[in-house]
Amino acid sequence: MIKSVVSKEYQDLQKKIVQLQEQWKQQLNPEIIRPNLDKAAMEAGVPAAALTAIDFEISLFQQWIEEISAILINSNPELEPKLSGIESLLNEEIAIRWIEEAFAFNHVYFASFAACHGLEGWIPQFLAETALRPYLQLTAEKVQHEIHHSNPGAGCPVCGEPVRLATLKEEGKKVIHCPRCLAHWHAKRLECSHCGNEDHKTIQFLTIEGDAVSQIQVCGTCHGYIKIIDTRQYISQPSAALLDLNSIHLDFVAQENGYHVIGEKKETN
Repeated sequence: MIKSVVSKEYQDLQKKIVQLQEQWKQQLNPEIIRPNLDKAAMEAGVPAAALTAIDFEISLFQQWIEEISAILINSNPELEPKLSGIESLLNEEIAIRWIEEAFAFNHVYFASFAACHGLEGWIPQFLAETALRPYLQLTAEKVQHEIHHSNPGAGCPVCGEPVRLATLKEEGKKVIHCPRCLAHWHAKRLECSHCGNEDHKTIQFLTIEGDAVSQIQVCGTCHGYIKIIDTRQYISQPSAALLDLNSIHLDFVAQENGYHVIGEKKETN
């Protein structure tokens, strides 16, 4: 297994964040998640989370933002002046807006918010997305029994995250994982998750020297890619979020070769 290009310090930070998100999820009453799954809508590519009523606890969301800010500052004290004003900015109205825009992947809104308030561009969306994920993960747990596949190009059938990560399980079965909401579903070994192409002549696999457990499936039709990790060789199974992070070198290789994750560049005004 090749050594991750991600620093140990950042890996440790992400482990803390994943653990914190699990703790946050445990604080939520499952009854606040009320799926109303419309099979026709889901077949058309509408994410299950968009068909679910979620009672967000705004004060809890604000508290989580404070907690994640504290972890970031503890990890890197230089961030303190950059994060110190967040609490005063995040009133109830702004918190609700953050939830809505994080839910919708609205990168433009967060970039504009950062610019208006003198924040580094990554900060607002990172905080909002981190605090939103426990709700998405609880939603995924509630609807997982209904998630059997995804529509090519539609992204995760629960939260809409672009598809980019799969593992090989028993007998080499391919399972796609969403690092955002942690939903998972089976997929054909020789199928592009982005366009549905099943032509073995236009689907190829890139391998990395020194990395025996990873490969990149690339599609010559839509130029999409997906990372595939053979976790059967792992002693312990990492979370999808950490697996996605630690395999980021595969993203670099795919993108350097002209492939991309379909949907990841979409933006809304």
